[in-house]
Formats: sequence, C-alpha cells, structure tokens
Amino acid sequence: MSRTDEPIGGGERVGPATGEAWAKGSRSAQEMVFLEGPGSRGSELLRAMRVFWECIKGFRSLHFVGPCITVFGSARFGEDHPYYTLGRDVGAEISRMGFTVMTGGGPGIMEAANRGAKDAGGFSVGCNIELPHEQEPNRYLDKFIEFRYFFVRKVMLVKYSYGFVILPGGFGTLDEMFEALTLIQTGKIKGFPVVLMGRAYWQPLMDFIRGPMLEAKTISPGDERLVLLTDSVAEAIGHLEQHAVKPFGLQRKTGAPGGMKPRWWLGEFGRQGTFKQA
Repeated sequence: MSRTDEPIGGGERVGPATGEAWAKGSRSAQEMVFLEGPGSRGSELLRAMRVFWECIKGFRSLHFVGPCITVFGSARFGEDHPYYTLGRDVGAEISRMGFTVMTGGGPGIMEAANRGAKDAGGFSVGCNIELPHEQEPNRYLDKFIEFRYFFVRKVMLVKYSYGFVILPGGFGTLDEMFEALTLIQTGKIKGFPVVLMGRAYWQPLMDFIRGPMLEAKTISPGDERLVLLTDSVAEAIGHLEQHAVKPFGLQRKTGAPGGMKPRWWLGEFGRQGTFKQA
C-alpha cells in the first residue's frame, strides 16, 4: 500500500498521551462548572447559549463535508503500534470507498485514520475536544473544529456518519461506541453499521454481550448482531458497503471523486462529495 509520510496540514506533531497526565487533563474548568449542579439563572442561561452556539458552529462547519464514516479509538497508540497501522489502513480504505473519514481529531488511532485518508487522497475531518493539557489536533486534517463540551462533540460525530468503525480504546471509545449502539437499538438513528476491529482486544466484551447480557435479557435477541467483530479490513469495508451505501440510497457520482468545490451559504465552505442521494 502506497503511503505518504509527510504531514498534510500545519502544526507540530503530538505524540500519544499516557497514564496519569492524560487523566488529569481530561476535564476543562468550564465543563466542571457546568456539571457541578445548579447555578444562578443568569449563568445557566449563558451556558445554554454557549451550548447552542457550539451546536450552530458544528452544523455550519460540517454541513458540506459529505457522507462520513466515523472512526473511534484510543489516543494513546503511537505510530509504531499495530493498532495505529490498522487504523491507517482502515482510514485509507474508507476514503477509497468515497466516504469522508471523521474522527475525534486527536492523536493515536484518530491520527492514524485521518492519515490513512490522506494517504488515499481522501477527505479528512476532526472534531476535537478542548482539554487543558492534552489532545492537540493531529496534522492530517482537511477540516478541523474544536468543541468545549463532550456531549456536543459526540452529537457531531454521529450526526454526519453513515457508519462507525471502532478500534481498541479506553473509556472514551467505549462511551462513543455504546452511545451509537444505544441510538441504533432505540431507533433514534437508523441502523447504521458498527464494526469492531481487533478481535483479541474486543472478544471479551463481545462474549459478555452475547453471554450474560443476552441471558439476563438486558438486551433483546438480535441486539448482539448490531456489531461486526473482525480483524479484516476487507471484511469491514464489505460490511460498510453492504449496510451503509446500499440501504441508504447513496450513489457514487461520475467523474473525479471527492473534488473540492466552494459552496457558499452564509459564509460556509464545503466540498463536492463522491456520493449523492438516490
């Protein structure tokens, strides 16, 4: 597989975060105040307006990025790790399908998927989160937006996606994965495909879902089939093709795929995507 090792965007490379420093850097002062209980009516109104503005900023920035596949995974894997290589391969193949690769915009698996998109000449988007000490945006992003609130960021990562690929990760990755599964299970979003990659890492979790959860009837029969577990990039891409492209009426446009095109509306700029709705 051909790869471009030079960075596409500007900025300094940020390596994987580790251990205690990451944990201590995971809460911003604004979000701590927001979540610590009732405030004055004026301050609550101001925070509500900040949340509303973050939503508007996300909608404006991402409206024209095209159909996306979102890749989740840990920020802690360096480029010498096999999971980083897997994330890079997945990002490249998603781009070759014609989708925009969307991630959380940080290092580790997120960087790998965005980098893979650039390897394949695709479009790469990051929805980063403001943290005091960690998670600067990676340098392989065509479009980058930063959020103060985790819950607004998660909305954006789901809203523009036609499928989700989850590589090994920690609490944040589990949070994002189970939020997507809950939205699918409850019918809040359509039955978009969810792919878990890394059998050795995820097998105990799948055993728990297919065993104790199903036996205790805390999930319904069939819910365990909402997830495909695989190590194969080809199988993952085939699953996305079958369950993300065909069921939702996406048709590939003729001509050069993924070309950039200005689309101005109230100052917004977008791209000419590869897919169109049937």
